[in-house]
Amino acid sequence: MEIKKFIKSVSEVLDLDDFSENKKKKAIKKLLKKLERRKDKVKNLLEKNLDERDRKERKEELKLIRYHIKKGKKLLEKLEK
Repeated sequence: MEIKKFIKSVSEVLDLDDFSENKKKKAIKKLLKKLERRKDKVKNLLEKNLDERDRKERKEELKLIRYHIKKGKKLLEKLEK
C-alpha cells in the first residue's frame, strides 16, 4: 500500500501518469530520476536572484522533493530484498 501512495503522491506533484502499466521497481526508478532532475532545476533557480517569496517557495519545493526521494529509495530497497 505504501508504494501505491508514494507513486500517486509523486505523480501528482510532477503531473505524471500511466504508471499502472509499468512494474513497481521500474516506476519508482523512473520517478526517482525525474525527482533528481527536478531537484537540480530547483537548486539552479535558488542560485539566481529571486525575491523572498519565490525563494521561500523554492526551498519548500526542494524540501518536498528531497523527502520524496528519500522515501522512494527506501521503498526501492524494500522491493529489492
